[in-house]
Amino acid sequence: MGYSVGQVAGFAKVTVRTLHHYDEIGLLSPSGRSSAGHRRYDDGDLDRLQQILFYRELGFPLDEVAALLDDPDTDPQEHLRRQHALLTDRIDRLKEMAAAVERAMEARRMSVNLTPEEKFEVFGDHDPDQYADEVQERWGDTDAYKESARRTASYTKEDWKRLMDLHNDICRRFAELMATGATAGSEAAMDLAEEHRQWIDGSYYACSHEMHTCIGETYVSDERFTATYDAVRPGLAVFLRDAIVANAARANG
Repeated sequence: MGYSVGQVAGFAKVTVRTLHHYDEIGLLSPSGRSSAGHRRYDDGDLDRLQQILFYRELGFPLDEVAALLDDPDTDPQEHLRRQHALLTDRIDRLKEMAAAVERAMEARRMSVNLTPEEKFEVFGDHDPDQYADEVQERWGDTDAYKESARRTASYTKEDWKRLMDLHNDICRRFAELMATGATAGSEAAMDLAEEHRQWIDGSYYACSHEMHTCIGETYVSDERFTATYDAVRPGLAVFLRDAIVANAARANG
C-alpha cells in the first residue's frame, strides 16, 4: 500500500505542502495512488526524497536538483560520491567559519571594555582594539594571552588610566636617561627595564626575563612598536630593547 503523504512528511520532517509542490513540478511524483486517489509513496520515492533534501540542504535550487537526479549518466553510486565530496567540502568550510567565529569571540573578550569616549580619554587617538584580531591570531593559544584576557576583562577606565600613566612615566624617564648620554647597559637603564617588566607582569600576564627579551625584540622588529616608542624620543625603541636584554643578563648572573 505504500506510505501516505502525511506519513512521508513526518518521516522527512517536511510539510505536506512541500511534498505537494514537489509533485506538481515533477520533482517527486508518488509511484501510486490509493483507491480514493490519494498519493502513496514507496521506498524508491523515499530514496529520491532523501536525495532531494540532501541537495536542498546544500543550497541547490530545485531545477538543478532535478537535473542531477534525472541525469541518465549518473548512477546511485555516483550520487553518493558526489554527496561525500560536497559534505567534506562543507565540513571544511564550516570548520573555517567556526574558527573565525571563535577568534572573533576571543578578540571581543580581549577588547578593552570601555565606551568610545572613555577609550579616547585614556588612549587618545590610539585604538587599543585596532590589532585585536592580529594579536589573537598570533598569540591566542598562549597562556600569556589567556591570562591577559582574564585580567583585563574587569579593568575600569581608572585601571586603564593608571596603567597608561605608569607606562608613559617609564617611557619619559627612559627618554630623560638617554638625554644624559647613559648607555642601555647602565644600572639606571637596567633598573628602568626591570620596572617595565614588572609593569607588564603586574598588569597583563606573568612576564619572565626571557619573555621580556622577546617582547623587547618586537619593539625593534615591528615598525608599529618602533614608531610608538621613537615618537617619545628617536632611538628609544632600540635603547629600550638593549636595556631589556642587559637587565635579563643581569638577572641571570
